[in-house]
Amino acid sequence: MSRDDLKGAGGAVRGAATRTAGGWNTASWRRRPAAQQPAWPDEEALKRAEAHLSTLPPLVVAGEARMLTSSLADVAQGRAFLLQAGDCAESFGDFSADAIRDKLRVILQMAVALTYAAGVPIVKVGRIAGQFAKPRSSPTERIGDLELDTFRGHMVNDEAFEADARRPDPARLIAAYHQAASTLNLLRAFTKGGFADLSHVHAWNQQFVASSAEGRRYETIANEIDRALRFMAACGIDLNAEGGLHQVDFWTSHEALILNYEEALTRQDSLTGDWVDCSAHLLWVGERTRQVDGAHVEFLSGVINPLAAKIGPSATPDEVVGLCDRLDPERTPGRLTLITRFGAGNVERLLPTLLDAVRESGHPVVWACDPMHGNTFTSEGGRKTRRFDDIMSELRDFFAVHRARGTWPGGVHVELTGDDVTECLGGAEEIFEDDLSQRYTTTCDPRLNARQSLDLAFRVAELLRS
Repeated sequence: MSRDDLKGAGGAVRGAATRTAGGWNTASWRRRPAAQQPAWPDEEALKRAEAHLSTLPPLVVAGEARMLTSSLADVAQGRAFLLQAGDCAESFGDFSADAIRDKLRVILQMAVALTYAAGVPIVKVGRIAGQFAKPRSSPTERIGDLELDTFRGHMVNDEAFEADARRPDPARLIAAYHQAASTLNLLRAFTKGGFADLSHVHAWNQQFVASSAEGRRYETIANEIDRALRFMAACGIDLNAEGGLHQVDFWTSHEALILNYEEALTRQDSLTGDWVDCSAHLLWVGERTRQVDGAHVEFLSGVINPLAAKIGPSATPDEVVGLCDRLDPERTPGRLTLITRFGAGNVERLLPTLLDAVRESGHPVVWACDPMHGNTFTSEGGRKTRRFDDIMSELRDFFAVHRARGTWPGGVHVELTGDDVTECLGGAEEIFEDDLSQRYTTTCDPRLNARQSLDLAFRVAELLRS
């Protein structure tokens, strides 16, 4: 895509790090404390990687970011629902067209179940095409007498417990960009090229889902959609002219964790002069990096992408409102999503005061629930896992508190895969602790498999409908 093409599309081109009226520029985060950053051993190699990234084409353009903000504005105003889902952390080693297709297929199935049962549009955002880095609770890991850098995701280092593998390597920033570009190209082909056609809902039913109770329930919906489409065609409606039946908008997102990568992929909108982080449509700041005076919030405050912030049990109303003031000073609907991650049993105690404080501040945020991260524990066999019942308990309480407060429970944020893994316990077809070792393949946190994901979608749809 040429520079002139980008201008015509409302795109973004690389510009100088010009200071704005508020003192922000693409590098101003470097003057703030930056949590969760790797200790890069070769500064010159890091500078070369940043310089190379800054010359590469944008992965997304400003016009797309604005379109997503508009869709999220509908969520903020109670007219749509956000489904944000995907891998805990993408892997360089597990990268194939089949894996991308299967992950997308599960998300599309979940969206169909939610739309059909709840009757509201679903804004579909993937944790994909950039989710290569993870915050960690400790900078190092020890096995026996050997202590090495912790695994921070394939954008930084490798999970193998070896000194060379754990050394942060700036060349991985370039590799992450190219894998993100390939993933995004394939997602666009699938979502705009026929795979997402609503007439193909039966084709999305993977074999192992089709053999399950969730799959049979999904197949019932697919049959009813087929009948509805035939009815509309019989009434003389030209289904070929209805674009929404044949393709979908699917957006990318990741945690804006490694700030060298994010800065290098930030471009200036050639139409408006605004700055856009062209690494993804939506970026979020994590529970460990959401400090109002920190580097991550400083960086994200200056780009026009829709943003999100993870909110954990320690967050106070003043902190959350302060975060809203920094990331959404203009109070723009769709600009900011607050993703709560409290853990089962904590929502009714913690969420009401935050809802009241944000509503009184006038910030029109999207409220979403991440029922995964607050419910992680280590099994007796030493594997990190989550119980499906705990995940659903947190979601039920999230919906109940919003219902009591008269606010809109705007979305759900989950970690899942299209593979038939055994990483989370429970679900309609029970996974027990003894089953975890059968197909436990995540490089970081445990994910829902396709059956569990569809089970969750049906249950969330019931909560929405009620």
